[in-house]
Amino acid sequence: MEAYKTVRSEGCGEYEIKRSRFLCYACPVQTAEEAQAFIARIKSKHWDARHNCSAYILREGGVKRYSDDGEPQGTAGMPILDVLEKSGVTDVCVVITRYFGGILLGAGGLVRAYSHSATLALEAGEVITMTPCTVCRLTCDYTLYGRIPSLLAEHGGKETGTDFTDNVTVTCLLPEASVEGFRAKLTELSSGKVDVDVLETTFEEL
Repeated sequence: MEAYKTVRSEGCGEYEIKRSRFLCYACPVQTAEEAQAFIARIKSKHWDARHNCSAYILREGGVKRYSDDGEPQGTAGMPILDVLEKSGVTDVCVVITRYFGGILLGAGGLVRAYSHSATLALEAGEVITMTPCTVCRLTCDYTLYGRIPSLLAEHGGKETGTDFTDNVTVTCLLPEASVEGFRAKLTELSSGKVDVDVLETTFEEL
């Protein structure tokens, strides 16, 4: 698995030029259905806008789609998609709603406006890196548990759950590449008494 960039959450920015108002939306999505539902929701919200242009990129299948939604061909959807591609993001849908202000922007002006709006949308959604991670579990005594937080931090991981009984059971998240190093250090510290059980692999923001 490889790390990838996406947006943390749905976000909205705004941009105005020559009385045309651009509302800039970004949303994390994982399927075409999710992307289309987001586009439909924004269109419904801004039913009175002249244009709701969009683009999205999905990791699964490398899907890339865009729509000019009535703007001159190549002046809206493609510039939005171009910003997504150049930003290196995926599993992202961007919708730009335009309320026309009565002054024509021209083809070049539209391309610049939609490109800038797409950048604002990504900033509003907060671009993050999702890292391939392993969910692990270990059980140790209370003395060793005192060393676990710093050991996890040393290997780029974090504690996600703890169960305190006669011993301590810790569930943690580690970058995939750090698991063996963490396991080796834990084995050394516990004189071979504690091992790490791998539960699953996933993508997380660390």
